Formats: sequence, C-alpha cells, structure tokens
Amino acid sequence: MTPDPSPGHPGTTPAPTAVTTPTAATAVTAPTTAAGQPDPGRLGIRPESADDHLAVHALHTRAFGDDGRVARLVAALRGAGAGPAPLSFVAVLDGTVVGHVLLSGCRLDAPRRIVDVLSLSPLGVLPEHQGRGVGTRLVRHALAAAEETGAPLVFLEGDPGYYRTRGFEPAVPAGFRSPSLRIPEPAFQVARLSAHEPWMTGTFVYSEAFWALDCVGLRDPEA
Repeated sequence: MTPDPSPGHPGTTPAPTAVTTPTAATAVTAPTTAAGQPDPGRLGIRPESADDHLAVHALHTRAFGDDGRVARLVAALRGAGAGPAPLSFVAVLDGTVVGHVLLSGCRLDAPRRIVDVLSLSPLGVLPEHQGRGVGTRLVRHALAAAEETGAPLVFLEGDPGYYRTRGFEPAVPAGFRSPSLRIPEPAFQVARLSAHEPWMTGTFVYSEAFWALDCVGLRDPEA
C-alpha cells in the first residue's frame, strides 16, 4: 500500500497501491528543490504519535481511494499483541502529515523454526505529494528501523517497478513462499537484512489483522 507510486499494501498487487490514485483533493504545492524533490530541510520523518491517528486515517483513505479498509488495517495493526511491536512513522511537511509507513510483526514458517519477521504495509502518501520522493524516504527510514530491531526479513506486496529500486527483491526466487495464491508472484517481495541467515526460508505468514480485513492478495470479482 503505497501512494507515490509505491505499492506495498494489502490487497494491491502489483500495480494499484496506496499512492497511485490522485483523488479530488486540491493540489498543494510543496517546497521542492531544483530536482523537484521535497526540500529535505522541511520534510521530516518521525515516529507516529496518538495525535497523528486521525491524520493518518484520512491520509490512507485518500491515498488508496477506498472505503477506509486500509486505514482500519492500520488501526488493527497498532493494537496487535503478537510478535514484534509495530513500527509506525509519519512524514511531516510544515506541520502536516503527508505520508505514513507501518512495519508490523508477521512470521516465517522456516524448516528449522518459526521466525519473527516484518511486513511493510501500508505505505501511503497524500495524492498531492506523490511522485516527490516522500514514499522513497519513508521506505528507506522503515528499512533502517527494521535493521536496528534485528529483524532478518521485511516482506511486502507491491509494484516491483517501485520496490526493486528501494531495497526489495523477488521473494520466490530467494526461497520464500507466498501466503496466498491470490498474490501475483512479481508483487511478492522481500528485503533481506543483516540478521538473515541462509536457513531462513519458507512460507511467509501474515498476522491475523490482514486476513480479518481481507487485505491479502487480489480478489477476482468474476470468480
């Protein structure tokens, strides 16, 4: 789930994602450099606080253009009790939350034992700020935070054209199995961090919130 055009959210593979569909919002011009990127001096990334929850809810609803399902997923993942604690970050420009990324605990069913891993989902950027590098900075920040926790792997569903240049690789050729046949293989991706060991292969398993809100893979309306 990612708008920027970065896909890394539940139920979006491989093309549509949280940052792809401008909504009817009025465009707001952000301060940019000569290269057209947000001014790094004015765009900051910090941990999400409780005061950000309403802004993050509105952000994902607009970024994904859905009925709030992705925003509800964020709320559910915040309160998840199993596995590693979620890591949630916002991108802030002039006091306004313009982007959000969430890392939450999932599991890898490896031959040796169950391994705690992370899922990067959702990633969202307000439509009027997409295409300016906000999503890229959030992904970079999230992966650095994941590295600091000692997590060995970060998985996502998303646009391979976006994520393959931002630290992710195809998961199936790397020895991992998708949790659902409804996830197109190119969209199932992984970032291997320094704690990863060669025996850590197997089936990736989403946490309950993804299944409860039907945020895994793509549904076929014609089936």
